[in-house]
Parts: sequence; C-alpha cells; structure tokens
Amino acid sequence: MQRYTRRQLLAGGAAVGVAGLSGCSAPVNPSGQQRTPTENETGSAPKETPESDDDVEIDQSELDPVDVRGAMYIPSRAYNTYQMWGDYDPDVIERDLGYASNLELNSLRTWLSFELWEEDEEDHEGALDHFLETADDYGIRPIIGLFEGVGRKPTRENLTDTDPRTATGVYSPGDEVLNNPSKWDGPRHFVKWFMDRYRDDDRMLAIEAMNEPGWWENKKRFTEAMFGVMGNHRGDVPLTVGSTSLANNVDYMDWGSDVVQFHYNFPSTHDQYRDLLGQAVSIERASSQPVYLTEWQRIRSGRGFASAIEGDEWQPNYSSVAPIVHQSGVGNYFWSLMVKPAYVPAQRKLGVISGVFHEDGSVWSLDDARSLKAMSGDDSFDAEERREWPEFAEEAEKAFRG
Repeated sequence: MQRYTRRQLLAGGAAVGVAGLSGCSAPVNPSGQQRTPTENETGSAPKETPESDDDVEIDQSELDPVDVRGAMYIPSRAYNTYQMWGDYDPDVIERDLGYASNLELNSLRTWLSFELWEEDEEDHEGALDHFLETADDYGIRPIIGLFEGVGRKPTRENLTDTDPRTATGVYSPGDEVLNNPSKWDGPRHFVKWFMDRYRDDDRMLAIEAMNEPGWWENKKRFTEAMFGVMGNHRGDVPLTVGSTSLANNVDYMDWGSDVVQFHYNFPSTHDQYRDLLGQAVSIERASSQPVYLTEWQRIRSGRGFASAIEGDEWQPNYSSVAPIVHQSGVGNYFWSLMVKPAYVPAQRKLGVISGVFHEDGSVWSLDDARSLKAMSGDDSFDAEERREWPEFAEEAEKAFRG
C-alpha cells in the first residue's frame, strides 16, 4: 500500500491554515482554555475566520452515496469507554447498532479501555468479540481505537462517575504511565494482545492507536511508541491515529499510518467546511490512502471548540453540515449516534447535548436523521421526533441549561 509522505501531505495543503484545528484536544494555554495554534504549529500564520455565509442549499438526492458513513458510538448511559465495556450489555449494543443500520450507516468509531483490560482481560475480550459480531451482522465495520487522548484523568472516581453533571470521557493511560517510558510495558502488552487477536479481522475498517494525541509532546511520544508495536505486528487491517487536524498527519504518516483522519466538530461557516473538505479530497486523490472526517457535528457561530455558544447551538444540528459533507464524498463519522450529554468537559460545561437516537428509537431531529441517511442514497426515514433531554440526564439539563 502506498503511504503518504511528509512532502506529499504538505503539497496537498494539509499543514496550512487553522480550519482543521477543531478537534477535542486543540492546544490550550496554561489556564486550560483553547488557543489558536501558532505559525510554528500549523506551518503558516493563522488565517482570519471568514464571516458566516448563508445556509447552504444542496439537493442530497442528486448526490452519489458516500462510501463510508459512520458515527461515534458510546452507549447512552456510558460516559467513557471504561463504563462502556465494564457495564457491557449485549441487548443495548444490539439495539443501538440496529438504530445505526436504520440510518444505513456502515461504520462506527469507538475505543477500548486499557484500564478495564488491566482489571479483566477476559471480560473485555468477550465484550469486544460480541460487539464485532453484532456489527458484522448489521454490515457495520468499525474503527476500533486502543487509547484515548481526551478527557479527564483516569482516576477511579472519574472512571466510575455517572453523575451527568460531572461524568465525562477520560484519557488513557494516566499520567503516571503516559509520562514515564519505563512504565510502558503494560500498554505495549495491551497493544500486542489486541494485534495478535485482531490484526487480520476483516470485520474492522481500521485500528486506531490513540484518539487525538494532537500537539501534546508526551502523548505524541507515547502514541508513536505504541504505533511502533502495532506496526511490528501489522496484519491486513489498516492502522491509523485519531487526528485533531489534517496537519497532525504529517507525523502519523512518518510512523506508517495507512489512513488519514481529521476532526472538525464546530465550523463557524459553511465556507470553512468547503475549504477543509477540499483539502481532504485533494489528499485522497493524490494517494491511495483513504481520508476520513472522523468527528463532526454542526455549524456554530464561535471561533473554536470551547468558545461560547449562542441561541440553540447547544443542541444537535447535523443537517447544517451534512449536505456539504455529502457533496464532498469524504468518508465521515458524526458525533454521536446516541443522544447524550457532551463527552468532553469543555462542552459539558456549555450545556451541549449531541446525538440522533434516544434509547427508545425516537430521534432528536427528523431533519438530522434524514440528512444523515441521505448519504446512503436514500433519505426516507420515519420515527417519533422528541427534542428532549433524556430522563437520566435531567440533572445536567437543570445545571447547565436552567
């Protein structure tokens, strides 16, 4: 398989501009707030955000189907992957993946839990086998990630927190391991365990080393080392890294990544998205490697992932972006399949909720569901529409939305 070189990636324009710098772990300043990357980090001086354009009008029925149509997936009541796999319920998984099939999705993206695996390797493996079997039954090939670069510290309190006001994703592994190479044998064993069992498993679309190591030097060092273990045990399943932006892939291609990822959750304007997707299409056309937008959500008026929100911007609105994504033809994964409070602390504090399906199969927005399904070539979809916070998350709604 031909791999993208650093020179090719730069020639494709992926390392210029800040349009793609809207993942979950964009650089932050010492106070914890997101900051605009510097010229040294992006390869060019930051560009001004253009003024917002009018709502885009694209007839999706005239567009070709998108080959890879996916969603981020963690069950509604799991706030991190430790809970997803530790409280694994086969009935919930089968129900939820059925909902994904109703949208004609053919992929999902999620992560394992190193912390849970250390506690109970056998149970984690059994749950993963059921997940892959169920996904295969529905014609869904997931991207499975091994480590997570986003969220709170993986303390016992944070791993098991189920209070919707405070429970969020957790990064993995914890700082004691992440920052100490002498303690990387455990993670290496985890990677080897996974690769020995699943490296040739064609039920998966790709294996992801870590989600969003981004510009964090400690996470990049760790991820590079773990990617090396993956590479040494490489099989038929492509390898990748969850990338905050197209620019980060300059490093990942040097490691041997087979798939280019990028995230852009909250663009300010449609033009920003057109420009970014144009870069992605150019890169994909210039090489044999697939390029996937593996996190996206909606148009939002702010200037960054953690910027203030206005009006109804706290709720899902996939139909504000889906036509442009569909028109580009880029394989993509919206955040998220199930309706639930935001995954990361910055968005939780803003009172953001995401998702398409409630647990009973009703949807937050029929417009969203139909616009997403339209990427398959068929926008027909009927269900009850209910723009209400789930009952289990009412305390978060009261706390953050009033």
